[in-house]
Formats: sequence, C-alpha cells, structure tokens
Amino acid sequence: MSKEMLNALDALEAEKGISKEIVIDALEAALVSAYKRHYGQAQNVEVEFDSKKGNIHVYAVKEVTEEVFDSQLEVSLKEAMEVNKAYEMGDKIRFEVTPKDFGRIAAQTAKQVILQRVREAERNIIYNEFSEYENDIMQGIVERQDRRYIYVNLGKIEAVLSKQDQMPNEFYQPHDRIKVYVSRVENTSKGPQVFVSRSHPDLLKRLFEQEIPEVYDGIVEIVSIAREAGDRSKVSVRSTDPNIDPVGTCVGPKGQRVQAIVNELKGENMDIVEWSEDPAVFISNALNPAQVVDVIFDPNNNKACTVVVPDYQLSLAIGKRGQNARLAAKLTGFKIDIKPESEMEDYYAQLAETPDEETHDEAIVASDMTADDYENVEFEKTAEDEEQV
Repeated sequence: MSKEMLNALDALEAEKGISKEIVIDALEAALVSAYKRHYGQAQNVEVEFDSKKGNIHVYAVKEVTEEVFDSQLEVSLKEAMEVNKAYEMGDKIRFEVTPKDFGRIAAQTAKQVILQRVREAERNIIYNEFSEYENDIMQGIVERQDRRYIYVNLGKIEAVLSKQDQMPNEFYQPHDRIKVYVSRVENTSKGPQVFVSRSHPDLLKRLFEQEIPEVYDGIVEIVSIAREAGDRSKVSVRSTDPNIDPVGTCVGPKGQRVQAIVNELKGENMDIVEWSEDPAVFISNALNPAQVVDVIFDPNNNKACTVVVPDYQLSLAIGKRGQNARLAAKLTGFKIDIKPESEMEDYYAQLAETPDEETHDEAIVASDMTADDYENVEFEKTAEDEEQV
C-alpha cells in the first residue's frame, strides 16, 4: 500500500493542487477515529504516517507514574526505565500498537479521506472561479425548473434563478440560451451556490457594456438606471468627451445597438436620456417622450419638484399606470408631481405680480399626488395624445 498511497498523494497535489501535508494531517486524524471504532481505544492513541516510505504506525501514549492504575494510559517508572533510564515521572512514552490487519482499515480510511479532500478542493476551485464573476454577466443554458427555481447550467455549476429574479414577460424552456447576471455566490456546506438574475438593473448595465464599446471603455458613462423588468427601463448617460453624443452613441446607427439589448430582454422598452448637472434639465429629459414646460422645485424639500406639462401631454407624461413618472422619479432621485399647464395659470399670474424671491417661494403649492400615486390611475388619451405618441 505504501507506494500506491504516496503515488496517490503526489497525483492529488499535482492535479488538484491539494497539499500533501494537509491530506496526511487529515488522514492521521481519520485513522485515529478508525482505530477507536475497530479496537475501542483512541484517547491516548497517535497515528503516524511516514511520508517517505508510506508506512503507517499506531502508538499508544502512556504517562510514567509511580503506581499504575490504568495500564492503557499509564506505565510504571520501573518499566519505563527498562526502555530508557533517562525517563522520569510524568514523561510521555510512545509504545507501538499497530494491529496486524490495520493496513486494510488504513487503506479504506485513506480512500475516504482522499475522496473527501478532492470534493472539497473541487468545491473551492469552483467557488473561487465563480466569485470572480459576481456582479458580472454570463451566458447559460436552461436545464430544468421546479416550484422555486429555474436551473441554469453555467458550465461547471448549475446556478439558480428565483421567481423574483425572472422577467414576467419571459417563458423559459429547457435548452434555451440566456444571459444572466450573477448577483451573489455563496460557499455552503453542500458546495458553492450561484444565484443569478434576469431582472436586476445591473444586468442592463452589463448588456450596455457588451454592446457599446464606448460604455465599456468609459467614454460614455451610465449614471443611473430605473427598471421595471420586462416592461420598460430608463437609462441616463453622459459623455466624458464633449465631441461624443452619449444618447446617439448608445442608440447606434438606425437603433442597432439598443435594439440588440431590447432583443436580449425580449422586447423590454428602453428610454435612453442624457444626464445633466442641472436638475431641471435632467428631470425634463427623464420624462421623455413628454414635453416639459417648467420644473418648479419645492423650497422645503430639495428632492421634490412640480413638473408642468401641456394639458394634452399630461397622460403621456404620467404614462400607463403612472409608469413614466415613476421611472423618471427613480432615475433622478426626485419626488415628481406632474401638473397640467392649465392648473398652473394662477401660480404664474401670482408669480408675475410678486417677482421677489421670498414671495415666489411662498407661492409654490405642493400637490398631495406624487409619482407613486399614479400607478393605479388610468387616463383616456385624446386624438391629440395619440398623435403625439
């Protein structure tokens, strides 16, 4: 067994990167347990593996005492001095007690330890590999699904796609190829577990980096993303090069670049708007495709504003079930209240009569209805609305 054992340890170290010393330590500990199971004694037993010859020796460790009460744990001073006259009271002496048939037990134990270490090493390799893909995008193949998850084959591991991470407009079939966002990787007792998502906003960011070289290179920067997965998203972009139009760069010739992203997301609508340092301009851009007449900021809340739009564009600005206003609020970080121009006539009249800033601030009246409240509101579109859309 000695040569086979040494060859196995060498191969394990070369192929799996598992240190020979680590396996030997684990093997010695396992052999102590095996000795206890088969021979009923292990509390003072040590197992030694000869890493040069591959031989295994079992030793019983006994303490030198004046009087022996337990022969398994103690040895008299007289007997100890027969072995070596230098022994004194309290010394520990090792006596070899290797059973004749212990080689068979050792071989079985060694096999189990090596297989366990191989599994652990493979799990660690997979965990370390996929940890590097965390917060990144990967392509996988749909394998199967149950009530909780859809299982996606990423090559060396099967990732899980939970219901909340699935897109509501998608139906997944076995053998479908999909791109997924690796949201987190966990090292559990059963091995590494990879969680992926199709609804995460950062999936959109990674797709932009894949399809648009300027985004990947950092010439065009994605500032913020507001997404309702499977339905509609808004992305704000800016350029670090004044000669490059960030929106046009992302859209691409005849919309080819953004269309590739839309196709990957199964028809999810995409609004790409230009970010601006001026909050009023940014908010106006975020409410695209609606036209904005004015943006009035709340003096009592620096993250709230009233947006004035033409009457015929009110339903377009709010969007279906308040979606356009809601996404614009998420994208900009502002609480947005949308008002038709006709309701603001009194405000503008008062503003004309009171031009000083203090009275102007007092004239601003905030509505109780915010962008979040528009979610359950439906508006009938007029002929002019449909023509504008």
